[in-house]
Amino acid sequence: MLPSGDADVDGQGQAAGDTSAPAAEQPNNPLHGVTLKAMLEELIDRYGFEELGARIQIRCFTHDPSLSSSLKFLRRTKWARQLVEELFLQQRRAQR
Repeated sequence: MLPSGDADVDGQGQAAGDTSAPAAEQPNNPLHGVTLKAMLEELIDRYGFEELGARIQIRCFTHDPSLSSSLKFLRRTKWARQLVEELFLQQRRAQR
């Protein structure tokens, strides 16, 4: 058993057994530093909700869509967020 609560945290605020890399050490992650809101805003600007709903068929894009309701849904629904991230990356690759 650990004495007080801070014995399990290293000097950088990570749990002692946490082996995940800090955010700054993700040079090969194309989504690093891009928020879900920024991704969604860029996709909406490019395609609009109608085209976005045709490309990714989820209700938050097809039935009374809004940025805030879409963000709520995507933050709670991993499979839908992955589809949005894939489309975002495809769009970024096509821009190069």
